Amino acid sequence: MGQRASTGIGTFNTFYQYMMPLFGAYVADEIWGRYKTICYALLLDIIGHLVLVMSAIPPVITKPHSNSLGAMIVGILVIGFGTGGFKPNISPLIVEQLPLDHLVVRTLKSGERVIVDPIITVNRVYNWFYFFINVGALIGQLSMSFAEKYVGFWLSFTLPTILLAVAPLVMWWGRHRYDRRPPSGSVLGKVMKLWIFAQKGRWHINPVRTWKHLHDGTFWESVKPSQLGARKPNWMTFNDAWVDEVARGISACAVFAYLPIYWLTYNQINNNLVSQAATMRLNGLPNEVVSNLDPFALLILIPVCDFGVYPLLRRFRINFSPIKRIAAGFFTGAAAMIWATVIQYYIYKNSACGSHAADCDPVSISVWAQSGSYILIALSEIFASITSLEYAFSKAPKSMRSMVQAIALFMSALAAAIGEGFVSVSEDPLLVLEYGSMAVLAFVAGCLFYWQFRELDREEDLLNALPEGKVFVEGDKSE
Repeated sequence: MGQRASTGIGTFNTFYQYMMPLFGAYVADEIWGRYKTICYALLLDIIGHLVLVMSAIPPVITKPHSNSLGAMIVGILVIGFGTGGFKPNISPLIVEQLPLDHLVVRTLKSGERVIVDPIITVNRVYNWFYFFINVGALIGQLSMSFAEKYVGFWLSFTLPTILLAVAPLVMWWGRHRYDRRPPSGSVLGKVMKLWIFAQKGRWHINPVRTWKHLHDGTFWESVKPSQLGARKPNWMTFNDAWVDEVARGISACAVFAYLPIYWLTYNQINNNLVSQAATMRLNGLPNEVVSNLDPFALLILIPVCDFGVYPLLRRFRINFSPIKRIAAGFFTGAAAMIWATVIQYYIYKNSACGSHAADCDPVSISVWAQSGSYILIALSEIFASITSLEYAFSKAPKSMRSMVQAIALFMSALAAAIGEGFVSVSEDPLLVLEYGSMAVLAFVAGCLFYWQFRELDREEDLLNALPEGKVFVEGDKSE
C-alpha cells in the first residue's frame, strides 16, 4: 500500500496498543488485581492473534483491500485489549516478588558486609526484564521476517501465536507461588478529588499569581488530613503518608510528559528506517531484518551497563540518577536521528533518481551503514525506556502502580499521534528534513527535561524513602 499508508497504519497500531494499558491498569488496580487481569488479557491476546493468522491465509490475503485488511484490523483491535491488560501489569507483578523495601545490611559468605539497596535492585530487575523482552524480539522478528519472505505472512503470525499460548501455562503454574497485591478499590477517584481539592483558592485571573500559588511549596502540605483537622472532607479516608505518595506519583507523571518526543525518535525504527533500508544494498536480506540490530545491540549493551557502566559510576560516586539517565536517553536518541539524516543525505546524493530514491534501484551503500542509528537507539532505550518503567514503579503509590505504569506507556501512544503529523513528510524528497527535525526536537526536549526536573533529581533519595501510605476502609479512621 506504499510507505505513507503503511506508516499511517503502523502509527495507528502503536497509538492503540499503548493507549489501552490505561484501561487495563484501571481494571487491575481497582477491580481484579494484576494476576487476574493478566490472565484474561492473555486469553484476548491469543484470540486476536488467531484472527491475525486468519487474515493472512492464502484464500483471504488474495483479497487484500477487503477481507484481508478488514480481518487484520479486527485482529489488531482485539490484540489491543490483550496488550492493555498485560503491558502495565506484568512488570509490577515481577518486581513485587522482591522481598525488599528498605536498605538492609547483609553478610556475604566471604564475611564481607554489604548494603542491599532496593532501588538498585529494582533497576537491575528492570534491566533484565527488558533484556528478555529483546531475546524474544530478536528471535521472533528474525524468524518472522524470513518466514514471510519464503513462506508467507500466515506463518509469520502463527509463530508468535504458538509461543503466546505458552504464557497461560506459566501463569497457571505460578498461581499459588506469586505474591499478589489485592485490588485497591476506588483509589483513583480519591486521587482526582485530592488533586482538585488542593487547587482550591490557587487560581486567579492573573496567570502569574496562579503559577505562584500552585508552586509555593504548600500545594500538597495544605491538604494533608493532619493539617485540615475538623475541616477534613468525609471522602478523605487516608493518612498524610498517602498524600506524600500521591504527590510523588503525580510528579512522576509530569516527568513522563516529555517522553512522547523521545518515543517519536524511537518509532522511526519501526517504519521509516525500514523503508530507508529498502533503498540500500541488501545483499538478499529482507529490508526489515536490519531493524533487529536494535534488540541485538540491547542484548549486548544491557549486561555492559548492568555489570560494567553502572557499578563503575557508583564506585566513583557519580550519581547517574533516573532523571539524568532519561535525559541521556534523549541525547542518544537525537544522535541516532543525526546518523539517519546523514545516511539519507548520501542515499539521495548517490541515487539515480536523486531525492526520489524509492523510485529507482537501490543505491550502492550497504544497508549495514544504518547500524549506528540502531545501536544509538538501543542505548537510548536503556537510558530512557527502562528507566521510565523503573521510575513509574518506584514513584507510584503501591495501590496505583499499574496506573502510573500505564501513564508511562501511554506516552508512546501520544508519540504515535504526533507521528501521524509527520506522515505527510514520511516520503521522498522530505526524509532528510524529517530525520533532522526529530534530532533537533529530541535534543531540545532533553535539555528542557533536565532543567525542569533538576530539583526532583536532587530529592531522589528522599522520595524513595517515603513511608507507604494507607487508605482506610470504611469505619477505620485510625492513624
